[in-house]
Amino acid sequence: MNAQEIRNAYLKFFEDRGHAIIKRAPLVLKDDPTTLFTGSGMQPIIPYLLGETHPSGNRIVDSQTCLRAMDIEDIGDNRHTTFFEMLGNWNMGGDPNSYKKEQIEWMWEFLTEVVSLDASKLYITCYIGAPEYGIPKDTEAAEVWQGLFESKGLSSGLADIDTEENGYDRGINDGERIFFYDGSKNWWSRNGAPEHTPIGDPCGPDSEMFYDFGTPHDPSFGKQCHPNCDCGRFMEIGNNVFMAYKKVAEGKFEPLEKPNIDHGSGLERIAAAKLNDPDVFKISLMWPIIETLQKLSGKTYDSHTNAMRVIADHLRAATFLAVDGCVPSNKEQGYVMRRLLRRAIRFAFELGIEQNFMQEVVPVIADLYHNDFPEVAAKREEIIAVLVKEEKVFRQTLRKGLKKLEEAFSPARRAGGEQSEPGEGGLQRSEAVAPEKGQAPSETTGSILFTLYDTYGFPVELSVEECFKRGVDLPENWRQEFDAKMQEQRERSQTAAKGTFKGGLGGQTLQHKKYHTATHLMYQALRDVLGHHVVQRGSNITEERLRFDFSHPEKVTREQLDQVEEIVNREIAKDLQISFAEYPTEEATGPLGALGQFGDRYGDTVKVYSMKDPQSPAEERPFSFEICGGPHVDHTHELIEDGKKFKILKEEASSAGIRRIKAVLL
Repeated sequence: MNAQEIRNAYLKFFEDRGHAIIKRAPLVLKDDPTTLFTGSGMQPIIPYLLGETHPSGNRIVDSQTCLRAMDIEDIGDNRHTTFFEMLGNWNMGGDPNSYKKEQIEWMWEFLTEVVSLDASKLYITCYIGAPEYGIPKDTEAAEVWQGLFESKGLSSGLADIDTEENGYDRGINDGERIFFYDGSKNWWSRNGAPEHTPIGDPCGPDSEMFYDFGTPHDPSFGKQCHPNCDCGRFMEIGNNVFMAYKKVAEGKFEPLEKPNIDHGSGLERIAAAKLNDPDVFKISLMWPIIETLQKLSGKTYDSHTNAMRVIADHLRAATFLAVDGCVPSNKEQGYVMRRLLRRAIRFAFELGIEQNFMQEVVPVIADLYHNDFPEVAAKREEIIAVLVKEEKVFRQTLRKGLKKLEEAFSPARRAGGEQSEPGEGGLQRSEAVAPEKGQAPSETTGSILFTLYDTYGFPVELSVEECFKRGVDLPENWRQEFDAKMQEQRERSQTAAKGTFKGGLGGQTLQHKKYHTATHLMYQALRDVLGHHVVQRGSNITEERLRFDFSHPEKVTREQLDQVEEIVNREIAKDLQISFAEYPTEEATGPLGALGQFGDRYGDTVKVYSMKDPQSPAEERPFSFEICGGPHVDHTHELIEDGKKFKILKEEASSAGIRRIKAVLL
């Protein structure tokens, strides 16, 4: 059974059980200005989960195309993609005495009988409960799962894990099959854990299904493996959300008279499980794209895995964006689409494909969805035309830019060898000398990137990515230099998605503000502990956690992480006052020494946030002094007003020379 067959079997399975099949929503929702893209299967269904009546009834099923673009640079492993299909089914107003059992048994039947997955490779997670809110441990769901595993003669042991961190310390014992986690993993609301659930909203525990590929555990992710480990052994393939409660006041939840089922399964992941191969790029919706790239390049997937994965993922996403009426541009959704296409073209160069190739690849993608999504068939030629046009425009730009970048950072130049005469781009010797790994960075790198951008139209984000790939250290002030050059020539531009992407901030609720503030504190603490080579390389802030990427050549030790935690909590306890002021950009990035955030493009003036102890002398420098658009809380005691502390949950590699931290307030 291939991916297309799994999709159709799923729809038919739930149609036979009283669910109406509904059409997918477009990737760009016209009536939802809060988000750039449809990022989950339930997103278009939220109004109906909140009480509206769906025109197709209380039981519905679909296959929803989704796009999550916040981690474009991370694409390349065997299981994450920007574009994916979510198989969803909903029961809005179920019988509280039977709705869990019904849903679990149906998903068990579909996975083990229809798709024929090996039941011995399935593992389950459930909610551990929150006694402080009167929410019990979800033993009801666990007992149903136990009965199903025992019917197959399989072990059904229960295990209390609680936090993800505990999972890495504890691991899995023999016979354990069903694992209980806390609200950060097995509770659903629009804003995450029970304490963050908006008053008046439905919410409840969830039960997730994982497939065990049996691959060796990678200890860099944690000491021991468990279902929620990110090492790749376990892959989440589906999630049953049991919306059984309504939050009626802070700390108070009441059972719903008629609870809801919200189910989502990843089509690509189920298809990978069916193949018993953790590489989702080998499924029937991906592999024909890979085969086409192998044919065009003369290279093999095994030798150029990352490049082919990036191209396949990005072009699938761009294809469906085109289907839904999006065109490449320099703002919002169009900017993301353009970025996807340009990265795909860049990686095609890595494969040696320097001719136009989208006219060969995009039809393959369109044909994969031709029979199941009529809109793809109807717009096939239009899709091809939009993507091919963007490729033709950008390819020459890319070719020139890569040539000049190669010249600028060539080994001969780094070694200070004989220099060629300046080319048409004007890259002088002083601008072309880049550091060897570990040496002091060049003071003119920002000028190089500006020349590539200004003279050749080479996107600065691609230049930065190239530097990372080549092991070229960017100096701390590269951004300031770049912007200074822009100012000199009065050719500044603003970020394509002004305010949308800034700082990785996903929203502007109080919880977002708290985590945004904590991110500033942690950034400075990391520089205090590790050194001033630490530079922000990206961030993503949600209501549940912060994620922060930064330059550092090696794994951060637990002792160092503890030091960072201690510094952040110490500064929070001082109740630092948070304020901002606007400064001329040259003053802020020059004599004032404000930290700049990766990816910002500054105008003539910038907003600088200051976090300072109100008891300290007026002339004392603030603990954190950083260029940022905001928003933040007013003082740091707001971060711990409910007794919480700053805690680093995970530190891991993101890419070469880049580390990633995930942290919470708990």
